[in-house]
Amino acid sequence: MTATDPPADGGSSAGVPGATSDVLADTRFLDLLGRMSSDLTHLVQAEVELAKVEIKDEVVRAATGAGLMGGAAVGGYFVLLMLSFAAAYGLAEVMPTAVAFLIVGLIYGAIAGTAFVLGRKKLATVTLVPKNTVRTLKEDLSWLKQQTS
Repeated sequence: MTATDPPADGGSSAGVPGATSDVLADTRFLDLLGRMSSDLTHLVQAEVELAKVEIKDEVVRAATGAGLMGGAAVGGYFVLLMLSFAAAYGLAEVMPTAVAFLIVGLIYGAIAGTAFVLGRKKLATVTLVPKNTVRTLKEDLSWLKQQTS
């Protein structure tokens, strides 16, 4: 009979030397399992917080780019509206009025186009996927697989 075998007579295992160590091993295992669960919970909470921070940063960048594009549109509109009349009438003194208005319109169109391209470039750098969180989640998953195998 070994320490882990039940007694042959069906009685208690109080006299078996390995019985206490089995109970201790089970207790240690349950304690370890509880700590693993707690650690995993803390890890997931940390990853969620990291994702929130990353997404917030990207949203701020997206809002900045969108604000710049909106500001460029409104500013371009008022500039086009107010100054184009003054410039066109000024040019109308040396050329036909229609040609003067066309030239002024093309100049302000180029300015608005430049603002649009700059705003689009700013928005192109925005990604809503939290890269650091994805990377650390992959690392955590890899670590967890190593621990369970």
